[in-house]
Amino acid sequence: MRHRQTTKTLGRNATARNAMLRDLATSLVVYESIKTTQAKAKAVRRVVARLITKAKKGDLAARRQLLAFFTTEQPVNKLLDVIAPKYKDRDGGYTRITKLGHRQGDGADIAQIELV
Repeated sequence: MRHRQTTKTLGRNATARNAMLRDLATSLVVYESIKTTQAKAKAVRRVVARLITKAKKGDLAARRQLLAFFTTEQPVNKLLDVIAPKYKDRDGGYTRITKLGHRQGDGADIAQIELV
């Protein structure tokens, strides 16, 4: 039973789920808008919010924590140089999820997640 378990598994084990969320977060930071399923968009929203909040500190410790999460430096540099200054006066609510309908093949709910 799933009593008091808050993590959505998305049909994957922990390592595959974390890798998928890291890749979705990377794409969202780099491109600022991605299309994915609604469940994945809701899951990656939490990850990206924590990353942006961490980047708003802007110190060396935050840079190292972001580098430990991402696999390349491109999203880290964009977070620290472009995105974090844009949200310096905002306390959360960095993303917007827009429902786009159903996918043709399997009927999954498709959503677009973008940075506000």
